[in-house]
Amino acid sequence: MTPSLRLFGLCGSLRTGSRNRALMAEARRAFGPCDWSEGDLRLPLYDGDLEAQGIPDAVVVVTPEYNKAISGVLKNALDWVSRVKSPVWRDKPVAIMSATAGRSGGERAQSSLRDCLVPFRPHIVPGPEVLVADAANAFDAEGRLNQPRAEAALSDLMTLLRGAIRR
Repeated sequence: MTPSLRLFGLCGSLRTGSRNRALMAEARRAFGPCDWSEGDLRLPLYDGDLEAQGIPDAVVVVTPEYNKAISGVLKNALDWVSRVKSPVWRDKPVAIMSATAGRSGGERAQSSLRDCLVPFRPHIVPGPEVLVADAANAFDAEGRLNQPRAEAALSDLMTLLRGAIRR
């Protein structure tokens, strides 16, 4: 029996009703069957108990756009990761995406996030870009993405992320 893939989600927005949190849930659904865990950015990122459960096979990072960049809480989490001695994200498949109120869908935040991830040397899945604009209207009452173009891009990105995992 093949062990289940482990997927880790990191959302740069702390708000419970965040559209980025909804986008992360959609990414989990689109990725398919997996053991899912999510980082809580209200706490220090490192947790030896979680590490003992196994290192994730892939990572999804979802970011809002705050003043043309990633959120402070996400940058803080990446700063915590940088303090870990072992290269935990080196060559790890990472998919990035964003949901914003504006019309760009977080394009500059994603560019900023890519720059912040360079020191970790992950394998950032190059695309398609998932840029959810007008996020207040992009999800239905159940939190499901309702923009066909974004849904198609998300599905393709999660397929590529799954395919990038080396076992």
